[in-house]
Amino acid sequence: MKNNKKKIAVALLFAVALIIIIPLFALKGAEFGGSDDAGSVMVEEITGKYEPWFTPVLEQALNGELPGEIESLLFCIQTGIGVGIIAFCMGRFVERKHQESLRNKE
Repeated sequence: MKNNKKKIAVALLFAVALIIIIPLFALKGAEFGGSDDAGSVMVEEITGKYEPWFTPVLEQALNGELPGEIESLLFCIQTGIGVGIIAFCMGRFVERKHQESLRNKE
């Protein structure tokens, strides 16, 4: 049984290593852009011009564009808060189910 678990662990580690390494070579020289960029490019192709409706609040407060590192930090904080809320809700559901099963045993 332990030998089988070791084989599975080694296979999973190998798969993770492949998932990390293959894109480094397969996507060499690729350009990545967000959906905002793709949307503005498509609007320019269709209408010939693109003008944003508003300026983001933080860019107005700082009188300039946010550095990429700050944008990434804010995105990661937003992601962490969302994951925390989802994990809290899932934990509550699991605990509620556990409490109901204890009540049913009585």
